[in-house]
Amino acid sequence: MALVDLWKSDPAYFRGKSVQQLLGIAGDGKLRDGKETSTEFREFLGHVPSDLLASFANQCLETSFADSGLVLQDIINQVGKRLSFKIEHGRYRGASGQVGFDGIWRSGDKGAILVEVKTTDAYRLSLDTTARYRTTLIRDGVIAENSSSILYVVGRSDTGDLEAQVRGSRHAWDIRLISTQALIRLLKIKEELQDQTTIDRIRNILTPQEFTKVDGIIDLVFTTANEIKQDDLEEKEEEEPEKSKKSKKFTFVPVAFRDDCVKRLQAHLGESLVKQTAVIYSTPNEALGVYCAISKEYDRGAKKDYWFGFQPSQKIALEAYPKAVITFGCGSDRQIVLIPLKTFTDWLPTFNKTENETRDYWHVTISKIGSKFYVVPKKQHEDIDITKYLLPNSAERKSP
Repeated sequence: MALVDLWKSDPAYFRGKSVQQLLGIAGDGKLRDGKETSTEFREFLGHVPSDLLASFANQCLETSFADSGLVLQDIINQVGKRLSFKIEHGRYRGASGQVGFDGIWRSGDKGAILVEVKTTDAYRLSLDTTARYRTTLIRDGVIAENSSSILYVVGRSDTGDLEAQVRGSRHAWDIRLISTQALIRLLKIKEELQDQTTIDRIRNILTPQEFTKVDGIIDLVFTTANEIKQDDLEEKEEEEPEKSKKSKKFTFVPVAFRDDCVKRLQAHLGESLVKQTAVIYSTPNEALGVYCAISKEYDRGAKKDYWFGFQPSQKIALEAYPKAVITFGCGSDRQIVLIPLKTFTDWLPTFNKTENETRDYWHVTISKIGSKFYVVPKKQHEDIDITKYLLPNSAERKSP
């Protein structure tokens, strides 16, 4: 059974297994360019959560085993993919007439990063060799000179000697260094954010920058910290109706059942869902994007209410997928509505919207009356019955 099929059928099997053991299950257990083992292993990495990727990377750095450096190369490229780069895998081993880079990470039309992965910094880097790779790729039209750079991803966080080597070279303005640990930490931060603009700015850290003036770094740190702080409370009530505010003091209780919702969605869709941001997930092949928001339940007597916020940047991010759905966890993972993105966005003009310096978002209010679920738009519009979009509480699988 292929690793991906095993993962889908029995994720618990992987608990306690080392990455070396898992590689032994894939194909013939040896990573070689263009072979089945490589394809199967890379596909598997696309399905696992980032915590497992981090564990696998640590194992490659702490325990030397056959192909550990090649495994780390594949893991780092998978991290790049989850940072929203378009990834082109390089070669495991050098070959005559082939450029021996480890990966190329592309970001829209903004250029490319030539990635080199090093498990150790015990030896001096061959900066001239990597620079020749870049020059060759520029000559062949694969990347552009004015919008490409080199990124070394190294095993250790203590890279003082390597930094000095880069600074003293003629390639200093084209090269950046980052430790494996820091790169994975960057991914974890990205997974907790919602605003796409902030994510783009974080990704730009990996390219050479002029830091004589540090305002941009300070702005990024402030924005990121502020957004994560807001998201710590999950999707809190966005706007209490004025009448309710006057009659009742509201106390917010944080909720934390998004992971349970994602598990139900995976079972329903029959697909692994990989976390992209705080609320957006996708299938490993990026054919389907899934927005997953949650709200606690507010008891209003004859009805139950749920409040959510939906941002323009989230709409743009979802529209980049060939297919996308909007899901809302209403009070628990036992009440999830799944709505096609096109249907949902058609409703947006009827919703109230907040626009301020912090962020813009539409207010999404869902009410449950008896066994029926409704989206509640502005007063001049009728409530929208969404009961048909409620996920069945069974093992039944349906396409979105």
